[in-house]
Amino acid sequence: MTGQRTDSGLAFIGWDQGRTWGKPYSYFLETLGDRPHIALKTERGGGVISTKAIALGQGDAHITGLAQAMSDSGKPVFLRPLGEMNNTLAPYCGCRGSSANSPKWFRKAFQRIYLISHGGTAEDLSAKLRALGMPGVSGDVPENPYPQLMVVWNPLAVGEPPVAGNSFRDYFPGLRFFDAYGNDYYNFGTYSFVRTTDLYKAYPSKPFVIPEWGTAVDDPAYVQAFAGFVKSHRRVKFIGFYNGRNGGRLDLAGKPRARAAYRRHVVPLTR
Repeated sequence: MTGQRTDSGLAFIGWDQGRTWGKPYSYFLETLGDRPHIALKTERGGGVISTKAIALGQGDAHITGLAQAMSDSGKPVFLRPLGEMNNTLAPYCGCRGSSANSPKWFRKAFQRIYLISHGGTAEDLSAKLRALGMPGVSGDVPENPYPQLMVVWNPLAVGEPPVAGNSFRDYFPGLRFFDAYGNDYYNFGTYSFVRTTDLYKAYPSKPFVIPEWGTAVDDPAYVQAFAGFVKSHRRVKFIGFYNGRNGGRLDLAGKPRARAAYRRHVVPLTR
């Protein structure tokens, strides 16, 4: 549709998917392009795992299994655990009222995922985790250093709902525990890139990414404005267009004016 070849396909993976159910991790790493983009969810087998349980080590088998598979693949990977954590639609959003999914436990869970995914010896990882008030690990994990592995912290720039305790700052895991960060953008008839200013400026030492962007309406002005935002914000290192399902409201195929604007304004970067 756009005349371009994407470098990175996206898959949302439930907890333990690839290990105990569904297709193996290797399937996703093999089929998602040159830089697989994997978004980790907490749904599993009709239920969910809480961020408290993850922080306490009860989900380690999934994290270590995926770390091993990423190392085996030899590909650079874009890993996005528990994205949009300040969106009430996410089961791990703290504003849903569950103490086991509070912002505190999210921060701990994200730190644990970050450390284990990047790997190391059991001794080293356990020392780092215990210093953060969490249990250690039971074995060595293959190393996946940055930038071979980029772990992305992905809050919304403005919480949904925008209430006290649900801002991106409430879920901030610390600068040492993410490699890049960024906001998702969707156009459902209104949009404002100004809303992301605080998030973009908050952590100037880190690359900024846009894991998902898309449009539900045939709006070429939105696509042009998005491209302008990326060009004027030099720390943006990655954008992932979310096309949704064929024929769905986010499918670019049914939006000829937006599609033409994409071809004109969203061009491949010079390598």
